[in-house]
Amino acid sequence: MAQLSDDCFAFGGPMMSVDEAVGLITTRVDAIADIETVAVIDADGRVLARDIAAPLPLPPFTNSAVDGYAVRNADLPESAERAFPLDGRIQAGGLARAPIKAGHTARIFTGAPMPPDAETVFMQEDVRLDEAGRIVLPPGLKPGANVRPAGEDIPQGHVALRAGQRLLPQHVALAAAFGLTRLDVVRRIRVAVFSTGDELASPGEPRATSQLFDSNRFMLMAMLRRLGCEVSDLGILRDERNALADGLKQVAGSHDLILTTGGVSTGEEDHVKAAVESIGSLVLWRMAIKPGRPVAMGIIGGTPLIGLPGNPVASFVTFVHVVRPTVLALAGSLPEPLLPIPVRAAFTYKKKIGRREYVRSSLRRGEDGALEAVKFPREGAGLLSSLVETDGLIELGDDITRVEPGQSVGFLSYADLL
Repeated sequence: MAQLSDDCFAFGGPMMSVDEAVGLITTRVDAIADIETVAVIDADGRVLARDIAAPLPLPPFTNSAVDGYAVRNADLPESAERAFPLDGRIQAGGLARAPIKAGHTARIFTGAPMPPDAETVFMQEDVRLDEAGRIVLPPGLKPGANVRPAGEDIPQGHVALRAGQRLLPQHVALAAAFGLTRLDVVRRIRVAVFSTGDELASPGEPRATSQLFDSNRFMLMAMLRRLGCEVSDLGILRDERNALADGLKQVAGSHDLILTTGGVSTGEEDHVKAAVESIGSLVLWRMAIKPGRPVAMGIIGGTPLIGLPGNPVASFVTFVHVVRPTVLALAGSLPEPLLPIPVRAAFTYKKKIGRREYVRSSLRRGEDGALEAVKFPREGAGLLSSLVETDGLIELGDDITRVEPGQSVGFLSYADLL
């Protein structure tokens, strides 16, 4: 389990910027040291624990990149086409034991090994047969064309995958191309997830007239699983300080991170702050971010706790900017910065200086074919429909105070946030 000191997140300044919050997390959270071995097919989404150096070159042998005809460089036609007798046929998976005779060509297929002494391949579309059945090759082809040399992709011994890499399907493919069947990965980060509040009922349970079905907990658990976490659903904690404290204390020793949603504002019925302070330590962040200003972070028995706002959009946005980097840091993952893509604003918007804001938007093609961002028509941080009916978030930096139609803005697709 993560074991952190009670003051490792201490921050005595004013409202914290998003960059300050992320920096505080990534520099002070120690990565989990536990390693497990999994089958390559099960490694997608896991964090690689050790570097992988190429055990063989890729490709492992020189081969043809096309279907065509192989020749020696010494026989390449220079100024006029030339007819070549056919000298053999080499299929993918076959062997090319004998060199091509001088002045001859061999039929070869994509992926087949090049014959000894042959260095160039003519594409079959560029050749013709003459009346004698010989292969007529055109002049001007560059020596070595249409050939994949051994190690052209990755040379043997090269560090092809680095420790800390969060593995994607293409990384799995590379490991398989090396002939590997198992990989050492960091064990899954164990996260306990609670919702807080008497106003919530779990789906499937009776709901009082004044209650809402809990949605945040399920959204956060889904997001955590996309980050490769092992998630414990611990239900809803009621608005009572001692009950909150007991519930949090019980899970601290068996999890790497505790995540709560709701109850972190400054209202008299928001009890998370007091509960955490009674069993650990807490720094209440007032992050300069909209939606999502109230975010709490603390330590309970050496286990970090993050308390997110109760409004679903605020919870989503702060998860991306606080929980995501915390999970990656705990897993020892290499940095995965969120890089907005430039699009054209198709809306007007005003904001306060000194605060980063995220505007829910959909993309469309303008008349000139350029991508335009269209703002969701309503503002509320409690509108789940605003996450369902949009494509992503427009990121507006601290110094921006106004957006006008036609202005270039940065867009973060929901697909890229996890």
